[in-house]
Amino acid sequence: MSFAEQVKDELARVVPTEVEARRSELTALLRMGGSLVMGNGGAGIRFVTHHNPTARKMLTYVKATGGIVPQVMVRRGNKLRKKNVYTLTILPGPIGQRFLEELGLLPVTEIRDDEMFRGREVRRAYLAGAFLGGGSVNRPQGDYHLEFVTESIAFATTLVSMLKTFRLQGRIVERKDDYIVYLKTGESVARLLQIMGADQALLEFENVRVLKDMRNQVNRVVNCETANLQKTVDAAVRQLRDIELIRSVQPLHTLPPRLKEAAELRLAHPDVPLRELAGYTDKKMTKSGLYHRFRKLSDLADVLRAQAQDRGES
Repeated sequence: MSFAEQVKDELARVVPTEVEARRSELTALLRMGGSLVMGNGGAGIRFVTHHNPTARKMLTYVKATGGIVPQVMVRRGNKLRKKNVYTLTILPGPIGQRFLEELGLLPVTEIRDDEMFRGREVRRAYLAGAFLGGGSVNRPQGDYHLEFVTESIAFATTLVSMLKTFRLQGRIVERKDDYIVYLKTGESVARLLQIMGADQALLEFENVRVLKDMRNQVNRVVNCETANLQKTVDAAVRQLRDIELIRSVQPLHTLPPRLKEAAELRLAHPDVPLRELAGYTDKKMTKSGLYHRFRKLSDLADVLRAQAQDRGES
């Protein structure tokens, strides 16, 4: 079972106590997964889903809200499409027309859902219904992504408005003939799961998110330490190469005392970082002071290389 199905299973079991919240959830559910049908002097609606608990919830809500018993059809899955397809139809006619008008689902209705459904609990239910009807969320182990898919730009805009109620910044992108309202951060996905009432899914999501954040933090530290170690090794190799070149031309004891001390320190401790190497001196020396001594040794080595090149030596 996918994580999105886990979330939907949980949301399908959540029944708001407020009548208006249930009405709000049903409206969003039908907007997301329903399509209008006309005939018999009125309108009806056909709702299609692969999710059995969602079909059951929608059936219960329609019976309770409009006193209507939808026509139910189940198409069994096959080898190519293993999941069953559940189709619930409110037959077109005066009764279906009145039911849809009461929910604000007909195109002639001018009031937007975000104007009709204003309470926070009512809007929580609306978002839950929209997710049940056409939402999806990635498993927390992957990239954070939650989306609603709709064919209506007006409905997509309404969803963004509903999300803003809870300080969530939903964004809209067009994909073929659909409009996608999506959230892309772990914090926003977790917040919406909590808002919709998917508490168990939220717990699993947060557990994985904490582990991922810890793992990423450890990886950043390891990468940083690895990079620093590589810099230390590269610097030590350059310093040893310079010192060996100088020593091949003149004895180290002929160098100024400060440079002689730095050269002998590096030869004695070839793999020690600069800060630690400074602590090996008899006199107190800073990392910066030792670095400048190695810079002077490097400058001297460059002079010797240039002289050798002028003489045609390798």
